[in-house]
Amino acid sequence: MGTGVSAAFGRLAAGVCCAALLAGLAGCKVSGDSDRGTGGTGGTPGDGKGKDGSTQVDPAAWAKWGLKPMRPAPAAPADKPIKLSKKGPAKVFRAVPTSEKIVFVTIDDGAEKDPRFVEMARELRVPFTMFLMNDAVKVNYGYFKPLQALGNHIQNHTLNHPVMRSLGPESQKQQICGDQSILVKQYATKPYLFRPPYGSYNMATQEAAAACGIHGIALWRESMQIHDMQYDDAAKKLHPGDIILAHFRGPKELKGATMTEMFAALLKHIAKQGYTVARLEDYVQPPA
Repeated sequence: MGTGVSAAFGRLAAGVCCAALLAGLAGCKVSGDSDRGTGGTGGTPGDGKGKDGSTQVDPAAWAKWGLKPMRPAPAAPADKPIKLSKKGPAKVFRAVPTSEKIVFVTIDDGAEKDPRFVEMARELRVPFTMFLMNDAVKVNYGYFKPLQALGNHIQNHTLNHPVMRSLGPESQKQQICGDQSILVKQYATKPYLFRPPYGSYNMATQEAAAACGIHGIALWRESMQIHDMQYDDAAKKLHPGDIILAHFRGPKELKGATMTEMFAALLKHIAKQGYTVARLEDYVQPPA
């Protein structure tokens, strides 16, 4: 599709969306937030911005990946529901208190570095949080920088993925602080969330994270497998504010499927249940 035709199509789609809003049938988000850099709040599903700052949804971009555009996430709350404190051990949470039909996507490790996923992330603008483990990313730190530039935050996931409960307090601190130092150096951002490998942690983990300048431990309620999702809930359904775990994995780990196919399947599961994706960091207040 030519550039002029694509732009015209985007303006038409945005106009239809806003007309639907006036009719009370759908939402159309207009935002002046930056979608560049680690602190941006851009990346609302399917959103791009025109020269006038208005939202332009591009159904063609979504169709390219076998998807229908997700509805935009609601505006991030001014009063963030999860507040982290420098006092005491790191706070543990696996969901965000909210009544909105939103979920949060997190992607762990960093072993797979599929350039097609960068293309997908750039076109769909679905926000996610990356919990990076140094042994997985050190062969190509640069791969994750374009994803970060879209507004996706980088957080801590240890040096080499041990079972944290099996380590003593000092070893746990080395794992978290070691990864923290590398991430700060490579990505010019200071993570304030930690994801313990396998979800295994104890009080020593919480204290070690706090000692390394991290005051939140983010677990999850659902995990994405190849094409299916595993639920904590016996009813196999999402809940408002759920955190979903996925991984940077490729065909070797996904039985021939690609990372983009896995991510597309994840978005289909979310949309089918009437949810959309918001950015986790927009709902977490780091300590001052």
